Amino acid sequence: MNKDITLMILAAGMGSRFGGLKQIEPMGPNDEFIIDYSVYDAIRAGFNKIVFLIKEENYQVFKETIGKRVEPHIKVEYCFQKNNNIPDGYKIPETREKPLGTAHAILCCRDKVKEPFMMINADDFYGRDAYIKASEFLKNIKNEKPYQYGMVGYLVKNTITENGAVKRGVCEVKNNKLIKLIESSVERVNDKIIAKPLNGESSFEVEEDDTVSMNMLLFSPSIFDYIEKQFPKFLEENKNNLEECEFLIPDVLFDSIKDDYATVDVLKTTATWYGVTYKEDKDSVKDAIKNLVSSGEYKNNLWD
Repeated sequence: MNKDITLMILAAGMGSRFGGLKQIEPMGPNDEFIIDYSVYDAIRAGFNKIVFLIKEENYQVFKETIGKRVEPHIKVEYCFQKNNNIPDGYKIPETREKPLGTAHAILCCRDKVKEPFMMINADDFYGRDAYIKASEFLKNIKNEKPYQYGMVGYLVKNTITENGAVKRGVCEVKNNKLIKLIESSVERVNDKIIAKPLNGESSFEVEEDDTVSMNMLLFSPSIFDYIEKQFPKFLEENKNNLEECEFLIPDVLFDSIKDDYATVDVLKTTATWYGVTYKEDKDSVKDAIKNLVSSGEYKNNLWD
């Protein structure tokens, strides 16, 4: 059994749809951020290290806000998503502002993560049940080929907003293993949930209880070698689009399944996702957290 497990929080995104650094938008009754609740739930579930993946220019603001609150309670490391770990022979345009994608983000944390870990998005509220299931899985993860990775699967009805479409990975699951994932724009339209694949394929209807991915993924450190192996291939395929292309972890995950490098267990949760995809979501997220505090799920002042 693995004793040490880490939560990797990807917070280098630019929050373009929300407008600004949404990771540090106060949401709780005492100005807690969504990240505070993620860290708090992770500690309660048995995680013993947090790794924040951020842009270097945001280091000071992160450390002075979230860092100073959580550092007394758990070991904290900071990693920066920079383009200084690109394979030889390739160069990312200096004009590129947005990060290179989630697979690259994970690779940027390699030196700080030597234990099984879960990655999450900084601006998603995942719910306590998801952390408990993830912790149990990581503590017993198999570290031999084919490697055993995991994904926390949500009911699609628990992950949508009234304020527009959201990006979700619609999953096909067989015997609790991930078989297929279609990255889609998902929206409730006239009492139906419609998924519009991002690759341009035809839209399709999904059932309320169908499984979607929220980028809550679980790995052993073996994933770093695999990402590194795939990186030159990705850059070669996108050599004419280095300004815009994104090296994404769901794509790498499926390559690892196809290559018999890994299998992906789907850990189903009934937790409800809350998140600020649009500015209009902010009030409903604040209300949801307020209700969780009122019901005793969280303390009024989280870190007291």
